[in-house]
Amino acid sequence: MSSASDPHPLSQLDETVHQRARLGILAILVETRDADFTYLKRALQLTDGNLGRHLEVLVTSGYVDLRKGSDGRRSRTWARITPRGKQALLVEVELLRGLLASLPTVGPPATGDEAR
Repeated sequence: MSSASDPHPLSQLDETVHQRARLGILAILVETRDADFTYLKRALQLTDGNLGRHLEVLVTSGYVDLRKGSDGRRSRTWARITPRGKQALLVEVELLRGLLASLPTVGPPATGDEAR
């Protein structure tokens, strides 16, 4: 148990990483090395504008690099996680693991009279 002067583990979460879409982008990129815009959009069920904005935040933070090119007729954008992004994701995962470890063990949900 932490004292009142110790920060709660949640206070150490990186808001840039912790947001659902950005966490998803980083998780995919750490698995795949790089991914194109269309793949990320479909995998995370985001709109073009929404994915573009999240990638912009990750690029500004130094967590993702973007590369533009083409595959013949279409222009494409590929995203790749940076070493800094990989480290930020690992820190986030460790903080979440610590938080989960500190929670009391919870049994199955109560049903019927037990819930009252």
